[in-house]
Amino acid sequence: MDLFLLETCISGLMAGVMYALVALGFVLIFKASGVFNFSQGVLCLFAALTLFDFLSEKGWFARIFGFALPVWLAIICTIFVMIGLAWLIERLILRYLINTDPIILFMATIGLSFILEGVGDILFGSDVKPLDIGIPQGAWDYLLDNHNFYVEKLEVVAAATAAILVATLALFFNRTRIGRALRAVADDHQAALSVGISLNTIWVIVWSVSGIVALVAGVMWGSKSGIQFSLSLIALKALPVLILGGFTSIPGAIVGGLIIGVGEKVAEVYAGPFVGGAIENWFAYMLALGFLLFRPQGLFGERIIERV
Repeated sequence: MDLFLLETCISGLMAGVMYALVALGFVLIFKASGVFNFSQGVLCLFAALTLFDFLSEKGWFARIFGFALPVWLAIICTIFVMIGLAWLIERLILRYLINTDPIILFMATIGLSFILEGVGDILFGSDVKPLDIGIPQGAWDYLLDNHNFYVEKLEVVAAATAAILVATLALFFNRTRIGRALRAVADDHQAALSVGISLNTIWVIVWSVSGIVALVAGVMWGSKSGIQFSLSLIALKALPVLILGGFTSIPGAIVGGLIIGVGEKVAEVYAGPFVGGAIENWFAYMLALGFLLFRPQGLFGERIIERV
């Protein structure tokens, strides 16, 4: 294989992992409620902002207590904040929407995204914040057949993190009682309630897990390009990933992200000069449109058969 093509494909795989980290949060919520959580991108932003505040000597925590936290303790505190946020979302929003149409839940997540973005702006400010928690930066440079071969260190760390997340979440959903209860709730809220599954508790759990996944994604994206409010827009790039992989498949989120990442890079490098460039901005959506036409459930999604 041409070494330049190989380098382009590896770069695309690493970029795809970054998309997949965001898509994982969408899959978790969809598996538990059957609703596309439009606020997942803002959850990534809010988690990253919270972590930065715990680490910064000018943050709210330092201003109140007089010191900033070390990285490991800041991450733990941020996890507890995301769990508390999940509890508030359930208490103030979700419990009043049980057994309502999915479109109502979807609209609620849109409203939640605006609320979280506004709260984040008020509490933490809208300036770009550099996030450094010790993740290796820069690129490994290898000389292979007289060709400089570059691999981003941060993206390799993201790939390893995504692999661990996927394995953990797959075990959680398939091997634990809570995981099976989550799938039951997604299939039918009323049936799940009738067999004694607490829908309120399940939603707190799944939004907590989704918040932790959002923290991981926010850390990776924040370390790569700084914490900025445009981070909330990565939800739009995660949507094609979900369409390709399937809204209910955790491995599908990873595979979809890798396909999008490689496709974007290869198309930009080899087809970009013929169409004026900027293929990366729209390639994912065109590919998703093709999947909607021929395989709307995605590569790993479950085929839904309805009687009419």
